[in-house]
Amino acid sequence: MKKKRILVDMSASIIHHGHIRLLKKAKRYGKVIVGLTIDNEIKKYKGFIPELNFLQRREILKELRCVDEVIASKWIITQSFLDKNKIDIIISGADYSSRKFTTKSIIFPRTKGISSSKIRKRFFKK
Repeated sequence: MKKKRILVDMSASIIHHGHIRLLKKAKRYGKVIVGLTIDNEIKKYKGFIPELNFLQRREILKELRCVDEVIASKWIITQSFLDKNKIDIIISGADYSSRKFTTKSIIFPRTKGISSSKIRKRFFKK
């Protein structure tokens, strides 16, 4: 039986344990493909240049045993992107629960108290 293709989209500008937990949950459903946001989209939508560039973030994610593939993505995931990449299920954190796709979508709660934004704010306060 062919494994389902599972998309987890993320910026992973600062990779943390919340990302790892989400990816491990996604792995239970099939082959995990990370849709990694490209640098200029992070700049456009979040207003900063990521600490690690796309190639560096991709290299780190590809080394995780729960990740099978990493593909470049825009900030906004569309149904056509899911179709083009033959995605069977998209898995997201609760902060993206309002998105609607014809592709099956599974939402998991965020890991409490952690986000790249919180880490960034804590670091730049010093």
